[in-house]
Amino acid sequence: MKRVIAIADRAALVSLKLLAALNLLFFLSFLVVLLLAGRAHAEAPNCAGTDLLTALEKSDPAAFKKVETEAAAVPNGKGLLWKLEKPGEKPSYLFGTMHMTDTRVTTLPAAAKKAYDGAGTIIIETTDAMDKAKMMAAMASEPGLMMFTDNTTLSSLLSPEDAAALNKGLDARGIPPATVAKMKPWILSAMMALPACEVARQAAGDPVLDVKLASDAKVLGKDVEGLETAVDQLRAMASLPLEFHMKSLVETMKLGDKVNDVNETMIVLYQRGEVGMFWPLFKAVLPDSSDDKAGYTAFEETMITSRNKVMAAHAGPILAKGNVFMAVGAMHLPGSEGLVEDFRKAGYTVTVVN
Repeated sequence: MKRVIAIADRAALVSLKLLAALNLLFFLSFLVVLLLAGRAHAEAPNCAGTDLLTALEKSDPAAFKKVETEAAAVPNGKGLLWKLEKPGEKPSYLFGTMHMTDTRVTTLPAAAKKAYDGAGTIIIETTDAMDKAKMMAAMASEPGLMMFTDNTTLSSLLSPEDAAALNKGLDARGIPPATVAKMKPWILSAMMALPACEVARQAAGDPVLDVKLASDAKVLGKDVEGLETAVDQLRAMASLPLEFHMKSLVETMKLGDKVNDVNETMIVLYQRGEVGMFWPLFKAVLPDSSDDKAGYTAFEETMITSRNKVMAAHAGPILAKGNVFMAVGAMHLPGSEGLVEDFRKAGYTVTVVN
């Protein structure tokens, strides 16, 4: 297939899968806030980025059609809001989020806003994100999850060229490289996966969608429940091989300013509810490169599939009370192993709300 859009000279597919997944999971929302507090000092730049899907449609209609066909084949790949119904219970709702501060994300669609306003209980992935002191304590309890505790430094694992590229990316985000020298590579991948404008907003205290939903719910007197702890999420990410994390960091750094295009595209797709289109699109616009399929398979199993099962199990008793609005990363919804299917297996009638 003719590659008319080059995201990076040698960007591996795994790096974009990881980038997309991180923005649709829960990590960045608390990692950036906690780790950049007092470190990011640059003024917030304007956000910029090109919608790759629209560009592909104009430049290569055949490739665009293939993306649409592949996306249509993803089970439950279209829709952010799903109604959960079971005899004897008041209906509840499942909503897919994107963990960013962009107002296009944090402004709920009308149907989701109605479901949220009417709910008595709000569920998010972890309520730890609402308590900075609690999260700092959790991180301090197991420092090895996020920091090298021996003589290892990040630069010692990178080539001089890659270390220079990392420092350049950190400088663009107002982060002194020396202050993150001991951080594990997946932490830096999370930082580099965000546009500088998003890093600046989060560091300034702007809430991502999930935290906003939970905080507003508290003010409104609604119950707020979590499905995991911050440490649960940290342990899962830290359990993946160091080699995989280093590869992902290097490839994410190679994206450079193109990370803006990736994020802009994800926001556009998110607004349309086209969750199942992420991977087909990225495959279409990437140049040929090696793909760490084994590494991403492990990531997907650890960070998405396994956590889906835990979330579904923990949500069960809360949903049984009825009238719940459950908001989790949109990547947890689609697929044969996604939450939509998990809840159907648990006896719910699950239907998309357009």
